[in-house]
Amino acid sequence: MSFVKFLTSKVFLKQLGLAIVAVLVFCFFALKWLDITTNKGEFKVVPDLKGKSLNTVQIELKDRDLVMEIQDSANYNPDYPKYSVIEQDPVAGAQVKENRKIYLTLNPSGYRKVAVPNIVNRTFRQAKPTLEALQFEVGKTTYVDNIGKDIVLSMSHDGKKLSEGDMLPLTSKIDLVLGNGNRPSSN
Repeated sequence: MSFVKFLTSKVFLKQLGLAIVAVLVFCFFALKWLDITTNKGEFKVVPDLKGKSLNTVQIELKDRDLVMEIQDSANYNPDYPKYSVIEQDPVAGAQVKENRKIYLTLNPSGYRKVAVPNIVNRTFRQAKPTLEALQFEVGKTTYVDNIGKDIVLSMSHDGKKLSEGDMLPLTSKIDLVLGNGNRPSSN
């Protein structure tokens, strides 16, 4: 039997037809199985979690069959309560599949602490931008008799004297004692 005759024979065409039907049936069942296991067309809406406490977030996500994943805390934001959600990914209103991880960024308990720079014996003009660059605020300025006009003689926070390297939270007010340019009186 020649090859061409074999390709046109009833036996070959019958086997080819059965193979095509088998492949089609297999593909049909594979696609149905994928639809069922991936929950095709079934979505959960991500709730707005910003500003909510961790306990509230856990309950809301569990009710929606979603999973919480906490990322590293961000910089302190005074507009949100401590340990509340300040960012989420995916965003509120997004449609996701069941058991999807929702990544959360939490508000820390306070501003991070920064070392106080050495500004003693520098001019106020130099000291102020140095403090502001580190996100400190210049508090009360007091002048005392000292020949160095506007020279920083000491610094304090809440009445406690500060030294270089002391740790304070960001946005802390640092009070400065400056010289007024007059010689100290020697009574």
